[in-house]
Amino acid sequence: MSITSPSKVPRHTAIIMDGNGRWAKERGWPRLMGHEQGAGNVETICEACINEGVEYLTLYAFSTENWRRPTHEVAGLMLLLERFLSEKVAMMNKNGVRLAAIGRIADLPGPARKRLEQAIEETAHNTRLTLTLALNYGGRDEIVDAVRSIATEVLKRTLEPDQITAKTITDHLYTRMMPDPDLLIRTSGEMRISNFLLWQLSYTEIHVTRKLWPDFGAEDLHTAILDYGSRERRYGASVENLGNLEKVS
Repeated sequence: MSITSPSKVPRHTAIIMDGNGRWAKERGWPRLMGHEQGAGNVETICEACINEGVEYLTLYAFSTENWRRPTHEVAGLMLLLERFLSEKVAMMNKNGVRLAAIGRIADLPGPARKRLEQAIEETAHNTRLTLTLALNYGGRDEIVDAVRSIATEVLKRTLEPDQITAKTITDHLYTRMMPDPDLLIRTSGEMRISNFLLWQLSYTEIHVTRKLWPDFGAEDLHTAILDYGSRERRYGASVENLGNLEKVS
């Protein structure tokens, strides 16, 4: 069980799982073996999130830019996704993990997309943790898709241009059914967000670790949460003017 105060636990944690390829290279192994090890680590972090009291975990699993990788690596990643989904549904149901996905899911290869849809359906009743996989995801693409959806409503006269607010955009994003991340963790030491949740990360606390994703464990998650809990979230306002912002975060 977490020793962190419940008020200091991020309700939603997002992770950029970086370093699989480097982890494999350090051992003289093919990159796909690093990705396989990284996929196996997801179960560890899901269980750790549940123990810490995290309600939402979003993992950057496959970006729109990842299609540019060598063909054999992309094919291997899609097969790895299918295998992960086939093997981990039992774990998800045992631990109360509900699976979700964000991104341009329709453009995934048919077998991977079908297995993803099945896993989402098979875990829909779970309530302890929502695990969201960002697949074929790009933050700019997400905003483009939201703008297109809003523009369609304007053309249909179901929405007036002067009615569009920040909430309108939020309500048209892939993530509209979940709160914005409180904490973003990036492994491998890179200091960038790599086109991930660009709108949603506006006031998110960021924790960067040099640990490569396959080596990132429960203790590392706990350290990141303690770091998060030590910070004073201001949302661009002074402490005395925070008002209800923290209550709705």
